[in-house]
Order: sequence, then structure tokens, then C-alpha cells
Amino acid sequence: MKKRQFLKTLGHSALALAVTDVLLEACSRPQQQINRNQLKSWIWIRPIEGLSKDGWKDKLAKASDAGIDGILMEVYNSTWSFFENEHLPLKEDILAKAAPACHELGMEFHAWMWTMPCNIPAVIENHPHWYAVNGLDESVLDKPAYVDYYRFLCPRHPEVQDFIRKNVSALARIPEIDGIHLDYVRLPDVILAEALQPKYDIVQDREYPQYDYCYSAYCRNIFKEETGIDPLADLANPSSNDAWRQFRFDSITLLVNDILVPEAKKYDKQISAAVFPNWQSVRQQWHRWDLDAFYPMLYNNFYNENIDWIRKQTQSGVDALKNNAPIFSGVYVSELSAEQLEKAYQAAIDGGAKGVSFFDYGAISDQKWKTISKLISS
Repeated sequence: MKKRQFLKTLGHSALALAVTDVLLEACSRPQQQINRNQLKSWIWIRPIEGLSKDGWKDKLAKASDAGIDGILMEVYNSTWSFFENEHLPLKEDILAKAAPACHELGMEFHAWMWTMPCNIPAVIENHPHWYAVNGLDESVLDKPAYVDYYRFLCPRHPEVQDFIRKNVSALARIPEIDGIHLDYVRLPDVILAEALQPKYDIVQDREYPQYDYCYSAYCRNIFKEETGIDPLADLANPSSNDAWRQFRFDSITLLVNDILVPEAKKYDKQISAAVFPNWQSVRQQWHRWDLDAFYPMLYNNFYNENIDWIRKQTQSGVDALKNNAPIFSGVYVSELSAEQLEKAYQAAIDGGAKGVSFFDYGAISDQKWKTISKLISS
């Protein structure tokens, strides 16, 4: 038995009783006893070029020693891939070294990929009509929202759907990975998290058309065929139209449920996603998705919220899911003290999470590693 499993088992009974009291006070749903031995902890990590397999093993040993159960490693960042494939520009085959090292340390390896943004020069040059359009009829190629890399693809275009399917397929066919983790599986933020708006010198007190996507000709034509309405030509305030709003939700949901999930399952791979608490603002109705797990990014500082907001958002996600897939609440380590990190972890568990995912490896100091180790083993 691993040391962390032994410690989890040893502390299980006392902790379950303590957590039960918190749940009884904080949650409206029926009380559930939490089995601490069944919780899992994850960490997001970015690729590091030039490391050997042994170098990766040394790097990841810190996570393993702390009790982390699984690694979510970025292997495609919308411009470069970090795994051998015939479909995307390759920077370095980091996956081939990191995944075996991860497994030798007793952790799962899930490949984290960007989904909707695409900054590959050849795609931009050869397929400009693949890209999303805002409510002013401006392409993200000409007017990307907020930052230059916000070049999101149109979720309804069949060639885009096939491009993203191939990205998932290329990963799913790799024996060394345990799962595929979707990031940016959404449209651009029509309203940014409150604390981020001053960084871009904007005030978003409502949905403005320059941030509202996807009004591509392809999406508008499909919607007109279904409803007889062209959202740009026929609606005075398209973003407030319930049917048009739901169409954008459905566009991402169809991509996930009908195309990406079946592709991963074809190769018997798990598939999960990083998702937003303010899902309406990114047209990401993730509660309807057929995934194996969800990682809501509950970065409370982004929303000017306190730690207890993590519990509330976790509970809201658990209650809204249409399946019983686990939620692993994501916490933003760099903006939390060690004490706040403890409270954030407990808040997630109190809200019904099956564990926590830490963002990200590079932000974790030695003191915070000690805190994480204590939280997982207690």
C-alpha cells in the first residue's frame, strides 16, 4: 500500500465525521458522507523543453511525493504540439518522455489540449473562414477579443469539427496517455470575470456585440434554417434572444457530445474538460456534457469572491450535472497563501468535489507543496 493511501485510510473516519457536520450546515441537498480515501488530487503542468525522461521523473517526483494522483500536461497550446503526430506543428515530443515518467511514479497522465483557439499560421492563412465572428460581423482574425491569441474557431463549421476531432484522435491513439483534457472548449468571454476587466481597461455591465460570438455566416445560416431568423439582420439585440443564446450553447455541446467524446471512447480513453463557473458568459453549458470528469476553474480572486464561493460554485456544479461524473475543483495557487489554500481545498470538498486540481505546477512554492501534501494525506 502506498504511503499516501495508508495515511488517507488512517485518517478517514475522523475526517468524514468533521466534514459531515459542515455539509449539514452548508448544503441544501441530502447529506452525504465523504470517503476521503476516494478523493483524487490533480495538477496542471505546462511543457518544459529539453528535459529527458529522467529529468521529467525528477520534476514530477515532487508531485508524486505530495500525493498527487494525476497530471494534466499541456501538449497542444493552439500553435504548437508537444507529442508526435501528423496533424499539428511539432515543437518537441515531450509527451513521450513525461508520460512514462509519470506512470513510473504511480500517477495518471492526461493530455491537456486547447480546443477552440487555433493560432497555427497555415490554418490562419488557408482557412480564414473557419474562424468565429462577433456581433459586429468582425472575424477574430481581424479583431480578437482581449488578447491576440483569442483566435477561436467556429464550432459549427464541419471542417473545424473535423480538425478538432483529429486533434483528439491523434492523442487518443497514443497508448501512454490515460485521458484527454479539453481546455478552451467554449467561445470567447462575452463578459470577463469582474477582477479581470480593469486589466483590459474595460467595463462590461452587459453583453456588448464586439465580445459576443459566434456570428459566422455558417452559424447564422444554420440558425436561419431552423428558426427563419438571421440574428444579425432580424434581431435588434441578438444576445438577449433566448433561442439564439441557446443555439450557441448547443453548438459547443454538440461538438463535445457528438464528436469529441465518441472519438476518445473509440480508443477507450477518458475525456474531461476545464470549465467555467460563469458558463453562460462563454456559451459553455457544460452540465449537459457526457464527460468522465469536470474541472471547474474556481479562481475566486478573478471574480472578487471569498473562499466560500468555491464551496458554493462546486455545489452548484454538482447539483446541475446531468450525469454523476466527478467534479475536481480547480484552485489558483499563485493568489492563495498556504492558509487560504487549505481553506480552498476544504471548501471544494465541502461543496461535493471528488478532489481538487491545482493550477499550476510552476506556481507552487516549497511551503505550498507541504500544504498540499498535508491536505491530501490527512
